[in-house]
Amino acid sequence: MANILLTQQCVRSCPYCFAKKHMADSEPDDILTWDNLIYIADLMEHSGEMGVSLLGGEPTLHPNFVDFVIYLLERKFHVNVFTSGIMGEKMFSEAERVLSGINPDRLSFVCNVNNPDKSPFSELENVRRFLKTFGHLTTPGFNIYKPDFNFDFIFQYINEFGMRRHIRLGLAHPIPGKHNSYVPIDKMKQMAEKLIAYLPVMERLKIKGGFDCGFPLCIFSEEQIGRLFKHNSGRLSFGCGPAIDIGPDMSVWGCFPLSNTHKKSIYEFDSMNDIRNYYRDIHHKVRIEVAGIFDACDDCIYREEQLCMGGCLAHSYNHFINEANIRFKEIYQ
Repeated sequence: MANILLTQQCVRSCPYCFAKKHMADSEPDDILTWDNLIYIADLMEHSGEMGVSLLGGEPTLHPNFVDFVIYLLERKFHVNVFTSGIMGEKMFSEAERVLSGINPDRLSFVCNVNNPDKSPFSELENVRRFLKTFGHLTTPGFNIYKPDFNFDFIFQYINEFGMRRHIRLGLAHPIPGKHNSYVPIDKMKQMAEKLIAYLPVMERLKIKGGFDCGFPLCIFSEEQIGRLFKHNSGRLSFGCGPAIDIGPDMSVWGCFPLSNTHKKSIYEFDSMNDIRNYYRDIHHKVRIEVAGIFDACDDCIYREEQLCMGGCLAHSYNHFINEANIRFKEIYQ
């Protein structure tokens, strides 16, 4: 599923944001045009891919957000919107009127929530307003950027607003050569212990937790892995592959932490599969040089059996920043 950025603008300034550098380097008024949306939809349909995610920044800041969603739905795409839930009055009223009754099999949201204890009151009011209307279409998303965290409030959101009983767990990753907040490699096992400690209450509440890319399998013990697989009915991934992002200017890249690495134009490719294969080849070459985020990744049986990709590739790129160009040329471009 490709990620289409509708705008570079955002309503938050999260310390862990791995898109911050990308947005800072972009024009603030850079938004996706109708012509570009139609081109992307044509390319995806030609590629046989009928699922799309709309991102930003904050995608609902785009003045044509609702019209874009309806257009894609009418073309039979499944649309998934990643949002903070923070909308202006005019946009919220239009979205409530047009989108709140859409079938959940066709339209869904991921609402990236932050700890309310550290959020402004006005932000919380906006999030609660969004969830009151769209909670039945929404999966909560939570980005872990420090080893100690709390998502008890997410359980309350799920029960209060009828959200989907699944938490999309993201792990903040470094932007190579830049500064953002993320869980240090030597603190990942501590973070894993915290996650496991939440399993009993999640099981009691019948709430699943799914990992976004970049979680290394070996930060969990074998017993913990068994509990995680049982909790998620065997559906658990420790992958790290290209998550194709398409910018408003029609540039493409392999994922946000690597948005300044090997950025290309979408017009250089004939299909989504061509784009994905291009970045898979580059990522494979990086993995040859640095197998994963730990030294033990070189000889790891999990990696050899492709059960784990060795953590986020952004950590691996950090190995090459200050060295001479002695490796595959693709690593440095």
